Amino acid sequence: MTTHSPGLWRRALAEALGTCLLVAIVVGSGIAAQRLSPNDVGLQLLQNSTATVLGLTVLILVFGPISGAHFNPVVSLVDWILGRRASNGLALKEVATYVASQTAGAIGGSVLANAMFEVGTSISTKDRATPGHLLGEIVATAGLILLIFSLAATKRGSLAAPAVGAYIGAAYWFTSSTSFANPAVTVGRIFSDTFAGIAPDSAPAFVLAQVIGAAVGLGLLLMLFPAGSGIAEDVVVPHTVDERA
Repeated sequence: MTTHSPGLWRRALAEALGTCLLVAIVVGSGIAAQRLSPNDVGLQLLQNSTATVLGLTVLILVFGPISGAHFNPVVSLVDWILGRRASNGLALKEVATYVASQTAGAIGGSVLANAMFEVGTSISTKDRATPGHLLGEIVATAGLILLIFSLAATKRGSLAAPAVGAYIGAAYWFTSSTSFANPAVTVGRIFSDTFAGIAPDSAPAFVLAQVIGAAVGLGLLLMLFPAGSGIAEDVVVPHTVDERA
């Protein structure tokens, strides 16, 4: 049986839709949590993280066979870096397309969540860029990269959906930043002045911390799993289809 990767336009659409829905889940559940538990921030975070865990798991299952379900520019970037070592994975043009699709989808997700809850789309005023938060983003992103690519390196990509969902859910609680771990999601959350938002002044530092975290995660991957340089096509999950489809 001959298989191939779906066309770039289909993968770009999957990345845009997946990231849009991911941000809609994060922002929408944050708005709902504020309304349901206005005087309990801990309960708000529990509601927000639970929705994100379940939603992200489902989105990876739905879109993974098409695009790999990256939904994250640093995942796509590391995929490209590893692919250069083994002559596979994403090409630079594909990385640019993925990142543009993810970012556009993330902004759309905030707008969608705002509209569903009849909240006006406005720029967030929630400052987050403290040293502790930035360290949290480095830790969260490094762990995410190590998890995703180690699963692929050890041929356990079928576990990516529940494993990534579980990791992000845990990182909501053990990192001070509540684990954005995603530059596109960070940009998208600028456009909602709600529980899940982030002020524009905080976003560049968050993105830089996420890139540093991705580099740390990549370094750990190559030390722990030297064969990891040959698995770029299997991230986050393998995404090839029977050409008869």
